[in-house]
Amino acid sequence: MSTVKLKVIRVVGAAIFNDEGKCLATRRAAHVSTPLKWEFPGGKLEPGETPQQALEREIKEELTLDIEVGEYISMGIAPQSKNVQIRLDVYHARLKGGQLTLSDHDQYKWCTREELAELDWAAADIPIVEAMVGRPLM
Repeated sequence: MSTVKLKVIRVVGAAIFNDEGKCLATRRAAHVSTPLKWEFPGGKLEPGETPQQALEREIKEELTLDIEVGEYISMGIAPQSKNVQIRLDVYHARLKGGQLTLSDHDQYKWCTREELAELDWAAADIPIVEAMVGRPLM
Protein backbone atom coordinates (compact mmCIF):
# COMPACT_ATOMS: atom_id res chain seq x y z
CA MET A 1 0.00 0.00 0.00
CA SER A 2 1.52 3.29 -1.08
CA THR A 3 1.05 6.47 0.85
CA VAL A 4 0.71 9.65 -1.17
CA LYS A 5 2.10 12.67 0.59
CA LEU A 6 -0.12 15.75 0.53
CA LYS A 7 1.71 18.92 -0.44
CA VAL A 8 0.51 22.09 1.30
CA ILE A 9 1.22 25.45 -0.32
CA ARG A 10 1.18 28.30 2.20
CA VAL A 11 -0.15 31.61 1.00
CA VAL A 12 -1.11 34.77 2.81
CA GLY A 13 -3.84 37.27 2.08
CA ALA A 14 -4.67 40.76 3.25
CA ALA A 15 -8.07 42.11 4.21
CA ILE A 16 -7.10 45.69 3.34
CA PHE A 17 -9.30 48.39 4.85
CA ASN A 18 -9.45 51.99 3.65
CA ASP A 19 -10.23 55.09 5.71
CA GLU A 20 -13.98 54.58 5.14
CA GLY A 21 -13.81 51.12 6.76
CA LYS A 22 -14.37 49.25 3.49
CA CYS A 23 -12.42 46.10 2.61
CA LEU A 24 -10.68 45.49 -0.71
CA ALA A 25 -11.78 42.40 -2.66
CA THR A 26 -10.05 41.49 -5.93
CA ARG A 27 -11.25 39.18 -8.69
CA ARG A 28 -8.76 36.83 -10.30
CA ALA A 29 -8.30 37.33 -14.04
CA ALA A 30 -9.39 34.67 -16.54
CA HIS A 31 -5.76 33.72 -17.37
CA VAL A 32 -4.67 32.76 -13.80
CA SER A 33 -5.54 29.82 -11.54
CA THR A 34 -8.97 29.95 -9.88
CA PRO A 35 -10.20 32.30 -12.63
CA LEU A 36 -12.95 34.87 -12.01
CA LYS A 37 -13.20 34.11 -8.28
CA TRP A 38 -12.91 36.85 -5.68
CA GLU A 39 -10.10 36.76 -3.13
CA PHE A 40 -8.19 38.68 -0.53
CA PRO A 41 -5.04 39.74 -2.41
CA GLY A 42 -1.70 38.29 -1.41
CA GLY A 43 0.55 35.43 -2.43
CA LYS A 44 3.16 32.84 -1.53
CA LEU A 45 5.74 33.28 1.18
CA GLU A 46 9.36 33.41 0.01
CA PRO A 47 12.00 31.52 2.04
CA GLY A 48 12.85 33.44 5.21
CA GLU A 49 9.89 35.82 4.97
CA THR A 50 7.37 36.41 7.72
CA PRO A 51 3.71 36.48 6.65
CA GLN A 52 3.71 40.24 7.23
CA GLN A 53 6.77 40.78 5.02
CA ALA A 54 5.27 38.58 2.29
CA LEU A 55 2.02 40.55 2.34
CA GLU A 56 3.74 43.91 2.11
CA ARG A 57 5.85 42.65 -0.83
CA GLU A 58 3.00 40.90 -2.66
CA ILE A 59 0.56 43.81 -2.34
CA LYS A 60 3.24 46.23 -3.58
CA GLU A 61 4.08 43.92 -6.55
CA GLU A 62 0.50 43.00 -7.55
CA LEU A 63 -1.47 46.14 -6.70
CA THR A 64 1.20 48.88 -6.22
CA LEU A 65 -0.29 49.64 -2.80
CA ASP A 66 1.46 50.24 0.51
CA ILE A 67 -0.12 48.56 3.52
CA GLU A 68 0.43 48.16 7.23
CA VAL A 69 -0.25 44.56 8.26
CA GLY A 70 -2.17 44.04 11.48
CA GLU A 71 -3.73 41.17 13.39
CA TYR A 72 -4.40 37.67 12.12
CA ILE A 73 -8.02 37.01 11.08
CA SER A 74 -8.41 33.37 10.10
CA MET A 75 -7.29 30.47 7.90
CA GLY A 76 -8.86 28.70 4.93
CA ILE A 77 -7.86 25.44 3.24
CA ALA A 78 -8.82 24.32 -0.26
CA PRO A 79 -7.68 21.55 -2.62
CA GLN A 80 -5.74 22.72 -5.65
CA SER A 81 -5.30 19.26 -7.17
CA LYS A 82 -5.44 15.63 -6.03
CA ASN A 83 -2.29 15.86 -3.88
CA VAL A 84 -1.96 19.62 -3.38
CA GLN A 85 -3.75 21.85 -0.89
CA ILE A 86 -3.69 25.62 -0.44
CA ARG A 87 -3.50 26.97 3.11
CA LEU A 88 -4.47 30.63 3.21
CA ASP A 89 -3.77 32.77 6.28
CA VAL A 90 -5.43 36.20 6.15
CA TYR A 91 -4.44 39.29 8.13
CA HIS A 92 -6.08 42.67 8.65
CA ALA A 93 -4.22 45.42 6.83
CA ARG A 94 -4.59 49.18 6.62
CA LEU A 95 -4.13 51.02 3.34
CA LYS A 96 -1.27 53.52 3.68
CA GLY A 97 -0.94 54.74 0.11
CA GLY A 98 -0.20 53.97 -3.51
CA GLN A 99 -2.26 53.96 -6.70
CA LEU A 100 -4.17 50.70 -7.19
CA THR A 101 -3.26 48.89 -10.42
CA LEU A 102 -4.30 45.37 -11.44
CA SER A 103 -2.07 42.64 -12.93
CA ASP A 104 -3.32 39.18 -11.80
CA HIS A 105 -6.82 40.57 -11.23
CA ASP A 106 -9.44 42.00 -13.59
CA GLN A 107 -11.71 43.75 -11.06
CA TYR A 108 -11.67 45.16 -7.56
CA LYS A 109 -14.31 46.41 -5.16
CA TRP A 110 -14.23 48.25 -1.86
CA CYS A 111 -16.92 46.47 0.20
CA THR A 112 -18.64 46.73 3.53
CA ARG A 113 -18.45 43.51 5.52
CA GLU A 114 -22.00 42.67 4.43
CA GLU A 115 -21.16 43.25 0.74
CA LEU A 116 -18.28 40.77 1.00
CA ALA A 117 -20.83 37.96 1.44
CA GLU A 118 -22.37 38.73 -1.97
CA LEU A 119 -19.24 37.89 -4.00
CA ASP A 120 -18.27 34.53 -5.57
CA TRP A 121 -15.17 33.73 -3.48
CA ALA A 122 -12.32 31.28 -4.10
CA ALA A 123 -12.75 28.22 -1.84
CA ALA A 124 -9.85 29.03 0.52
CA ASP A 125 -11.22 32.55 1.12
CA ILE A 126 -14.75 31.48 2.08
CA PRO A 127 -13.97 30.63 5.76
CA ILE A 128 -12.32 34.02 6.20
CA VAL A 129 -15.31 35.88 4.73
CA GLU A 130 -17.60 33.84 7.00
CA ALA A 131 -15.49 34.83 10.02
CA MET A 132 -15.64 38.48 8.99
CA VAL A 133 -19.39 38.64 8.32
CA GLY A 134 -20.31 36.35 11.21
CA ARG A 135 -22.38 33.84 9.24
CA PRO A 136 -22.05 30.99 6.71
CA LEU A 137 -22.05 31.97 3.04
CA MET A 138 -23.83 28.87 1.80
